[in-house]
Amino acid sequence: MAKGILGRKVGMTQIYTESGEVIPVTVVQAGPCHVLQVRTLERDGYEAVQLGYDDKPRRLAIRSERGHVAPLSSKRARKLAAAGAEAAPKAGCEPKKFVRELRGSIEGAEVGQEIGIGVLAETARVDVIGTSRGRGYAGVMKRHNFAGQRATHGVKKVHRHTGGTGCSAYPSRTFKGLRMSGQYGNAKVTSRNLKVIKVDEENGVILLNGAVPGPNGGYVIVRETNMVR
Repeated sequence: MAKGILGRKVGMTQIYTESGEVIPVTVVQAGPCHVLQVRTLERDGYEAVQLGYDDKPRRLAIRSERGHVAPLSSKRARKLAAAGAEAAPKAGCEPKKFVRELRGSIEGAEVGQEIGIGVLAETARVDVIGTSRGRGYAGVMKRHNFAGQRATHGVKKVHRHTGGTGCSAYPSRTFKGLRMSGQYGNAKVTSRNLKVIKVDEENGVILLNGAVPGPNGGYVIVRETNMVR
């Protein structure tokens, strides 16, 4: 099965090696996760394992979320059962707040299986996927590190403006990808090839060398990297 787990970023700290070297690390609280679905090549066109993390109270979960993890009685379900249709297996756990799929081999994966942080015990380096901290609508100086215009005579109240964008009579349009003001942050970010410093199975945490995208408390995906160093 593809090596990976879901978790939550706790924060950053530092640890010391036996030789006295300081290593900055990010603490990630990961697992336990439940296998909610197993995607197969014959049925879905690709292979993946769907994991769920962090229980959601049933009173706050909508019907589709409850039905995703446990069988629900309904007219449609009874009609399909009477017709002889086999119901999809359910994990039989609580609804989850964070659900993601990990593509790769599905060998050994079963619906309802519980996965802990120990799945990464023998992994040397990982990729971490998270959502970067959202900073709202920002100008070009904050968003793209523009220098701004000169703060001298002749520049009147446009010191932080973008300036010319190059769309004159030809080509009479703005090219795609031009750096302008807009939404800053709140985007999917992947930190590649982070070194695993320690896997603490007793407390369910993993220490990663370096920074991880997103704010403290944000959900992240930790998976074995495919980069060769």
